Amino acid sequence: MECVVLAGGMGTRLRGVVADLPKCLAPVAGRPFLDWLADALEAAGFEHMILSLGYRHEAVESWARTRNNGARINWVVETEPLGTGGGVRLALQQAVEKDVFILNGDTFFGVDFGAMLAFHLKTGAQATLALKPMRDFDRYGEVTCDESGRITAFHEKQACAVGLINGGVYLLRRDALEKMPDRFSLEKEYFEPLAASGQLAGFRSEGYFIDIGIPADYARAQRDFASGAWRPYRYDALLLDRDGVINVLRPDDYVKTWEEFVFCDDALEALRLLNPLFRRIVLVTNQRGVGRGRMTVADLATIHARMLSCIQEAGGRIDRIYCCTSTEDTDPRRKPNTGMAQEVRADFPDIDFARSLAVGDSDSDREFARRAGIPFFRVTVSDSLLSLARQLTPSAD
Repeated sequence: MECVVLAGGMGTRLRGVVADLPKCLAPVAGRPFLDWLADALEAAGFEHMILSLGYRHEAVESWARTRNNGARINWVVETEPLGTGGGVRLALQQAVEKDVFILNGDTFFGVDFGAMLAFHLKTGAQATLALKPMRDFDRYGEVTCDESGRITAFHEKQACAVGLINGGVYLLRRDALEKMPDRFSLEKEYFEPLAASGQLAGFRSEGYFIDIGIPADYARAQRDFASGAWRPYRYDALLLDRDGVINVLRPDDYVKTWEEFVFCDDALEALRLLNPLFRRIVLVTNQRGVGRGRMTVADLATIHARMLSCIQEAGGRIDRIYCCTSTEDTDPRRKPNTGMAQEVRADFPDIDFARSLAVGDSDSDREFARRAGIPFFRVTVSDSLLSLARQLTPSAD
């Protein structure tokens, strides 16, 4: 999936509590708000984020360069204010998918994006807005829908006991705004006419919602995110051994070619289930066969490339592979020594090993995890990787 994030807001109403930063970079629970939003988008399966920038765009660009191994990020910069519509129109020129999500960079709405896309395609609407049911509000305008889910009207801000609000998540075709002017309001000049003609759909979502635009809600976001009221991932990192965990061991031998590589039963299904649970999934494996001349580095790379392709096709992922090919037990990278764990921490400094998990099938793997301070799960004949995945998935709670 692909999205545009409107990240050029000044945050004028937050000036008393936040430094002079774009609103999307306001610190929330120790991290820029945009970090939380990007984590959620990556967890939902977004592969491309386009940032629409304006005010202090250099700061947001600097933030984007710190994001590694997740969604591809690029940006466009308004040289003059173009309104919400103009900013989206400019950013859509970088999009490649037929239907593109649009999000406000100062709002978090826990929408089921896949379900929203399916709803959008089913209705055939020109655009779809995510709507949040809310009680006792006056900060937002109410949105009304008919029984078919078509939005019929937008109402001005006023006290409302029960109603739907615009949650700041939109879905529209990549070419939808091509005939619009360079500068316009997406809400007033595009969505309202669509609603009047019955071409705008509303997708209701009960997901967590916060708009950090005013000090009171900014303070609530601090409490919510710090307490874990919402997390994009249940855990930080999954450090997987390979042989005996992902693929079948070859007794007294090494997996030297792709033809000798056999996935363990249900390993691909396990990796699919584990995918949304961990922020990072890495392979940490000793491969002494290379050091002993039984295979080459190129052979190992070919095996891993084919392995990653199969895992991705099955709905799983491995973000990075760490291998120690040394034959020496004293090599700091060779498990149970912790050199590869230290590399993982250096590459992903936001990882908390206490919220992570190491998985292996040997005493060496268990000792590696103990020395690195990572909780450990041992794969056995009766406790496979799939067994672990089922224990960790929400349905098993």
